[in-house]
Order: sequence, then structure tokens, then C-alpha cells
Amino acid sequence: MRIGLYPGTFDPITLGHIDIIRRAARMVDRLVIGVAINRDKGPLFSLEERVALIEAECVQLAEETGVEIVVHPFENLLIDCARDVGAQIIVRGLRAVSDFEYEFQMVGMNRQLDDSIETVFLMAEATHQAIASKLVKEIARLDGDVSKFVTPAVNEELIKRFAQG
Repeated sequence: MRIGLYPGTFDPITLGHIDIIRRAARMVDRLVIGVAINRDKGPLFSLEERVALIEAECVQLAEETGVEIVVHPFENLLIDCARDVGAQIIVRGLRAVSDFEYEFQMVGMNRQLDDSIETVFLMAEATHQAIASKLVKEIARLDGDVSKFVTPAVNEELIKRFAQG
């Protein structure tokens, strides 16, 4: 069984993330969405909220692709998470050259830690290359329309969150 791990903070999950999930699912028999706890980033949504949003979005993707998609929170090293879930592949999405520079370093370190786990890069579709969770949150915080960047369910949650102050 080919198992892939697509890690991130997903705060919130965007259409860019969903595109990568859909495409990664074509490459594996089981896709694990690793939700990084990463307290240093100060997420807008709690871990539980992010997991619930991702799980809701992945129901349809699993049906579409016929691939088991599971959500797995983690706080340890990415390579350890990959081992924990039995992943042979780590999937990373790239939007720009600046993403590649950071990811290139990560791959080198991960290969030193475990050279049996490969990293696969998927380029974001052109329509999703500008989407970043950080920018989506900023636009939503300033009462901008983010409906082009996230699903209706995520958009609703962003509106609720910023309406609460």
C-alpha cells in the first residue's frame, strides 16, 4: 500500500491545499493529511477546528478519488510523523521559487534523517499560486471577500471568527 503524507498547518485550508490533496490522492492508496500543531505560528483556528474543517472538506475528495484520506494531527518532526503513519512519500505543494528554496533545505535534512522516505513536489495550479493561508486570514480580518480562495464552509467560519472580534 502506497501511503503519502501531506503536512501543513492548514490555518485555514484553502482551495490551493484542496487542489494538492486531490492531485496527491492520485499517487497513493492512502493519503494522510498531517496537521501540524505548531504553536509558534499562533494559529487563528484551534487544532480541533482545523482538523474538523479538513475532515469535512476531504469527505468529497475521498469519494471523488476513491482513496482513503485521513487527518492526523502531529507535533513531532515531520520525518517522525511520516514514519508514524507508514508514509513512503511526503507531498509538498509549491507556489513559487521562494517555496522551493525552503523546501529544498527541508528535503536535504529529511533525507539525512531517513533516506527511505521520498519527498514529492506538486506545483500549485496557476489559479491557486497566489493563495496563502496567511493572506487569506489578513483579507478576511479586514472584511475582504475571500470566497475565491476557500470553500463556502471555510469562508463561513472565517466570517464568524472575525465577526467575534
